[in-house]
Amino acid sequence: MRFLGGNYLLGNNTAKRIFKRIKGLPVVDPHNHANVKEIAENKNYPDPWQLFAGTDHYVWSVLRKCGVPERYITGDAKPEEKWIKMAEVFPLIAGNPVYEWVHLDLKRYFSIEEVLCRKTGEKIWDVLCKKLALPENRPQEILKRANVEVMCSTDDPVDILKPHRDVNRMMGKMILRPTWRPDRITKITSPDWRQYLSKLETRFNIKCSSINDLVDILKASHDYFSEYGCVASDHGVEVPYPAITEEKDADKVFKKALKGEKISSSDVYIFSDYLFGVMAELDAEKNWVFQLHIGAVRDTRKMLFEVLGQDSGGDVSNHYLDILTPLVAFLNRFENRLKTVLYCLDTSHQQTLATVSRAFGTNVRLGAAWWFLDTPYGMKKQLQFIGTIDLLSTFAGMVSDSRKILSYGSRFEMFRRVLSDVLGEMVEKWQMPEDVAEDIANRVAYKNPKEFFGL
Repeated sequence: MRFLGGNYLLGNNTAKRIFKRIKGLPVVDPHNHANVKEIAENKNYPDPWQLFAGTDHYVWSVLRKCGVPERYITGDAKPEEKWIKMAEVFPLIAGNPVYEWVHLDLKRYFSIEEVLCRKTGEKIWDVLCKKLALPENRPQEILKRANVEVMCSTDDPVDILKPHRDVNRMMGKMILRPTWRPDRITKITSPDWRQYLSKLETRFNIKCSSINDLVDILKASHDYFSEYGCVASDHGVEVPYPAITEEKDADKVFKKALKGEKISSSDVYIFSDYLFGVMAELDAEKNWVFQLHIGAVRDTRKMLFEVLGQDSGGDVSNHYLDILTPLVAFLNRFENRLKTVLYCLDTSHQQTLATVSRAFGTNVRLGAAWWFLDTPYGMKKQLQFIGTIDLLSTFAGMVSDSRKILSYGSRFEMFRRVLSDVLGEMVEKWQMPEDVAEDIANRVAYKNPKEFFGL
């Protein structure tokens, strides 16, 4: 069967040779949403649904598109029932990367060659249940089999990071690093913002009555993360902030929020813009990487948000957003002082960011094709565009951006195959020598993320 065979995504012989040279490189993943507690506990997974789909929003979205009732996705149906429902509609998903990721995981981790469908769903479930009971399929062992050298989880400033240290001790190396993700403190109109602020106050024993006090809390958290090997922060915004607000203006807004007064949209902007600059300054002082995820319009589907809460699969992109004006102001403020990686999930924004990266030099890098662009089509288009406008040799590299531990195999394999195909095609068209292409492949697949993030 040709499906996912040795030539998967490789369009010529040169691409095959390049992939052969990079496919075994260790995985360096600077951004993911790993369940650190799960890895630290290192227990066998209870069932295939939990491992393959229980935390994967990509899977949830395509199942909804196929008409699967929510009960069989995030609801109270039994895990086996959910798996069988997924198997019944899975052939309809072909062409979407979810179809390839799941089959790559079945094939690479569990030696299951059958295609998931109505006829095979129950059989595959039974085989997986037996395999998941084996010691080699516990979380830490899966990481070893996936050849993960280092991975950076996504963590809240209030989090306790002892599980990270536990995992590193158990695995005998610094494999797991935290990433500082302070988005929640900027959401000043959120119903639970005051409660969250109280958690930060308690966590760092600092009473917050001014914006300066809040900055002290953030500094304390930032320092704590540094002690546990953190080398990057991560920030999710629809539109970047220019970071031009003065402290006194942000302090006025902060004190209004503390008093429970009405907060306007301009107040929100002032508060967020000021903290954006503060957070970037903290990163610049420690030579951390400031990761900027741009353009996600969150929770647009009212029903999903009301029933399931935030980040449940109702997020979209919007190419009308003006990301350029504030981003240029921000990058000019931090010229030569801050390492920045730019991610976006809209093709038109990718074109803009490629020109921005080119203009601002070596400290500003393009990040992996994110979310809706995280496909063979999206990755290939991005890599070709980067090579034309920016420099492919300075690309920040692949990230899994995943909650699913199997992604360190399937998503990185897909990316490395696409990268090899793009470079192989350029060699075949006589645009570069093969040894140069191999060096770029090595840089993008391994060396760049390791060196730029300091991993």
